[in-house]
Amino acid sequence: MSSVSKVEILGGGPGGLYTAILLRRLMPGVEVRVTEQNPEGATFGFGVVFSDQALNFLNADDPETHELILPHMERWRDMTLNLPGGSVTLDGIGFTAIGRLDLIEILKDRARALDVPIRFGTEIGSLDEFEADLVIGADGLNSLVRQSLQDRFRPRIEHFDNHFAWFGASVPFDTLTQTFIETEKGPMNAHHYRYAPDRSTFIVECEHDTFERYGFDEMDESESARLCSELFSDVLKGTQLITNRSMWRQFPRLWCDSWIAERHVLLGDAVHTAHFSIGSGTRLAMEDAIALVHALAGHDELGAALRAYQEKRPPIARKIVDAANTSAAWYESFGAKMKLAPMDFAHDYLMRSGRMTDERLSQIAPRFAEDYMRHRAAAG
Repeated sequence: MSSVSKVEILGGGPGGLYTAILLRRLMPGVEVRVTEQNPEGATFGFGVVFSDQALNFLNADDPETHELILPHMERWRDMTLNLPGGSVTLDGIGFTAIGRLDLIEILKDRARALDVPIRFGTEIGSLDEFEADLVIGADGLNSLVRQSLQDRFRPRIEHFDNHFAWFGASVPFDTLTQTFIETEKGPMNAHHYRYAPDRSTFIVECEHDTFERYGFDEMDESESARLCSELFSDVLKGTQLITNRSMWRQFPRLWCDSWIAERHVLLGDAVHTAHFSIGSGTRLAMEDAIALVHALAGHDELGAALRAYQEKRPPIARKIVDAANTSAAWYESFGAKMKLAPMDFAHDYLMRSGRMTDERLSQIAPRFAEDYMRHRAAAG
C-alpha cells in the first residue's frame, strides 16, 4: 500500500496534466488535484513539435492518450534548409506537430474524464497552501516550487546569447523548415513548421549584434512582428506574422542538481530546459511524468519512490539536455556558417548536436548522404 494518499500538482501544462492522468491510471486510490494560474483556454506559443520517434514513448506507456492525440498531429518526412545560396532537403528527418492549446485541451478533457479536479486562474502565493503528501512542481521556468526551495533543488541557470521571438504564421509549411537570410543589419534565422492544416509556428532568431542593430528591444510585439514579416516576406508569401506573447527572449539554460526536496518534486521546465532546436521540452516533461509516476506506483514508501526518480530520470534527461545545449551553441554563430556552400552548411547543421555520425546519417537520410558524398568528391 502506497504511503501517498493526496497529491497536489502545480501547473496545468502538458507535464502537469499528464502526471495527473498517469496517477489516476496507475494509482486510482490517490487523491489528485491540478492548479493552474492561467485562465482555462489560455496558452502561450503556437505549436509543439516531436520527432517521428518521440511519440513512441507515449504509445508504449499510454495508448489511449496516444490515440486521442494522433488525429490532431501534422506529419512530414523531410526537413528543408533555405539558404541564400539555395535550398537543401534532408530526407528521412521526420517530425510530427500539434497545436499547444489542442494538446492541452486533449489532456485536460482526459484528466477530467478520470475525475481529476483542475483549478484554473488560481494564483498560489506559498507552498503552505498545499496540504498533501506530495507536491509536484510542473509549473515551468518560473516555478514557485523550485524558487521556494532553491537551497534544496540547487538550480543553475544561464542564458544563451542569441535572441528569439515565437510567432505564428497562416502559411502551412510543407516541412519543418529553417530559413536563413542575410539582412542589411546581420544574419537572421526562422524555425518554422505547420501544426495545423492552416497554421504554423514561426520562431525568429538572431545573434546579439543583429538584435541590437535592429533595436528589437525597443519595439513592441506588433512592431517586431511587422518587421520580421517584411524580412521573411518571401517564405511567408507576403502574409503577416501572428503574435501571442511574442516577446524577444534569450533562451535559458536551466538544470537542477536535485529534483526532489522532502515532499516536493519537480518535472519539465521547472527542473530543466532544452533548446527548441532539438527535441521538445513537452516530450521531456511527459517522459519525466512517466518516470515519476512509475516510481511512485512501484514503491510503498514516498521517500524511496522519490529517490528512485532522482536516481533514474536525470541521467536520461541530461543526455537530451546536453545535446540541446550543444545544438543551441551551434546557432550562436550561424551567421559565419552561412558562408559555407549549402551542402556543407547542411552537413555541419546535421552534425551540430554531437550525436550524429556519417554512418548514422547514411541510415537516417540516405539521399542527402549520397548527395553530400558526391558534392565532397566534386569539391576535391
